[in-house]
Amino acid sequence: MIGGIDHLNIVVADLPRSLAFYSGLLGFVQTKEAYLEGAWIDQIVGLSGVKAHAVFIVSPGGEPRIELLQYLAPAGLALAENSRANTRGLRHFALRTSHITALVARLRAAGVEVWGEPTDVPRGVVAFDQGISDKRLVYCLDPDGVIVELAEYQ
Repeated sequence: MIGGIDHLNIVVADLPRSLAFYSGLLGFVQTKEAYLEGAWIDQIVGLSGVKAHAVFIVSPGGEPRIELLQYLAPAGLALAENSRANTRGLRHFALRTSHITALVARLRAAGVEVWGEPTDVPRGVVAFDQGISDKRLVYCLDPDGVIVELAEYQ
């Protein structure tokens, strides 16, 4: 039986750059750090000679944790198609914000690629929990092309 989501993993090319995005721009807090190497990690991920650096971060609002993982060896590939919203597989994750317009301005000022402007979801498209009826959304890309949805509920 599943008890919940433990963490989400994002493989990154440059860990300090990703920490600057998630912690510096979005306000996530680093909770743990680990260096991964040896037969045990090779067995888990199905690769040989793994050397990796992991940092766990959590949003100010709490769980789930995000694991930022940089493979030092073997190096992986960046696939441009993974940064398209309609590519099959896990394509984005959503973060709640209470000040979407200000956050988008801060991201743009930092050179982050933001797709369009925060847009209202038409009422009635989705029935939200707890009587919330208005939602604004916008997508942006993290430094490795992962799609991040920003969501503001009113």
